[in-house]
Amino acid sequence: MESVAEKQPVRVTILSRPYVLRTADDPREVEALANSVNDLMLSIAQRAPNADSTHIAVLACLHLADKLRLLESQHTTLKETVSRKSGEFAALLDQLMPEQPPPPGESA
Repeated sequence: MESVAEKQPVRVTILSRPYVLRTADDPREVEALANSVNDLMLSIAQRAPNADSTHIAVLACLHLADKLRLLESQHTTLKETVSRKSGEFAALLDQLMPEQPPPPGESA
């Protein structure tokens, strides 16, 4: 029977509000993510000083969604390039390597 990793609490602050998050992973990773979100939201708050925290959170989400969309597009392009190049390399190998005759006693 598999044991489920125990989740541990991680205290973070985002936009001057404390949060306790639970993670089974490395707490430092959660802290780093929270710091990144906090930095983004503070940056937005500086450019929109009259915005409330909900407005700032929505703008941050839109920013992150746009980054995700761009990364997904780049990932798709990279996968297509790798697939195309793999096919090209396979074709080159087929040209360079003569087909081996079957071992004696086996039919082709």
